[in-house]
Formats: sequence, structure tokens, C-alpha cells
Amino acid sequence: MKPFKIAEGIYQVGGPDITSPEDCCFFLVDMGRPILIDAGAGGAPRKLVRNLDELGYSPGDIKLIVLTHCHIDHIGGAAFLSEKYGLPIAIHSLDAPAVEEGDSRRTAANWYGMELSPMKVRYHLEGAGGSIDAGASPMRWIHTPGHTPGSISLCMDNGMYKILFGQDIHGPFYASFGSDIDAWAESMRKLLELDADILCEGHFGIFRPASEVKAYIEGYLRDYDKL
Repeated sequence: MKPFKIAEGIYQVGGPDITSPEDCCFFLVDMGRPILIDAGAGGAPRKLVRNLDELGYSPGDIKLIVLTHCHIDHIGGAAFLSEKYGLPIAIHSLDAPAVEEGDSRRTAANWYGMELSPMKVRYHLEGAGGSIDAGASPMRWIHTPGHTPGSISLCMDNGMYKILFGQDIHGPFYASFGSDIDAWAESMRKLLELDADILCEGHFGIFRPASEVKAYIEGYLRDYDKL
């Protein structure tokens, strides 16, 4: 499967069928300032570079890598991009230590049987939310703890659709991750209030229109008896 356009300025550039089986789904946003949302596990860097090239980008065009949480299937590829191309990394301050220390348990690297070296994080996102300069349309980040303490979601409007990047909405929830299912349920209610037209999810792909986004999130709340 090749990288593809989701909506104007929004592309999926990686995932289990696009780069490597252990990768999450990850995305390129270009509203004038290209930003990568997550980076996969890092096992197929050449494929990622090729995918970007296919869309008319080089890794050096990317201005920022935003990591939605600290698990290796989302962060591993950021090490390659940071080391080889000098790309800065942003992650919530509550998940940053696991990345900066290369903690194999909190990053779930031990689950995947992978090694993770400590990684330098340029920007620690603090608090409940904020905005990221994405060019013509600002990108909003929202602290959505539950899966991990520092999980975030991102939302933006490309002029036609409100697009939500809600990675790992489905969980799972384990003590070794620092999970909190009650905090997760509250986070999901925040995402429902956004009334997004398109959801780009971390493992199950793209959901649209708004009714399908709502049904997907509510389905997991129902599964965990939190609706």
C-alpha cells in the first residue's frame, strides 16, 4: 500500500500496510509548515523517506515531529529523523522522560522485543493543551491522558474539514503504561465535544464523516462501560 492523501494537506505516510507491520499509522500535515504526527517504530526508515518523496517531500522539509505518546510503535522512527536530519521532537512533558531515558517498559519497547536508545526531545508540551504553528491553519493539541499519562490528541481545520488525530483511542490500558481508564474516559468525552469530521486513528485508520467518528469513540466508551 502506498502513502495517500486523506484531505487537503493531510496524508498518511506510514502504518502497518505502508511502512512496517509494527508501525502505528502516522501522518504528515502540511498547511504551509510540514509537521509529522508520530513516526512509527523505526524499522523501515528507507520506506518512510521513499513515501515522503512520492508525495513530493524530503525529510528535511519537515519542521517538527509531534509524538502523541511515548510508545515505541509511535516514536521509534523519530530517532532516525532527528539524528539524520536534525528534526526537532515535541511530546507532552509527562511522557517525555520515558523517551529521553529510553525506558523499555514505559515505551513498551520490551513488548515489541526492540531496543530503544535515549532520544533528545526539543519541546516538552506542558499542561492541558495549546497550539502548534502549522502554517495557515493552527494545530491544537489537547492533553488526553488514559492510555499513557502524557497522551495527546491533535485537531485542526483545513478549511473544509475538522480533522482529529486521536491515536490509540482503543487503549490498551496497563499499569506498566501508567494507564488510567477513568482519565481516558474523560479524555474521550473531550474528543467527542470537538465534533470532528475526520478521525485519523493510530491503528485502525481513517473514520469519516462526523457520525462515524462519534460512533467509533462511543463504541470504546461503551465497551469499557464508560458511556
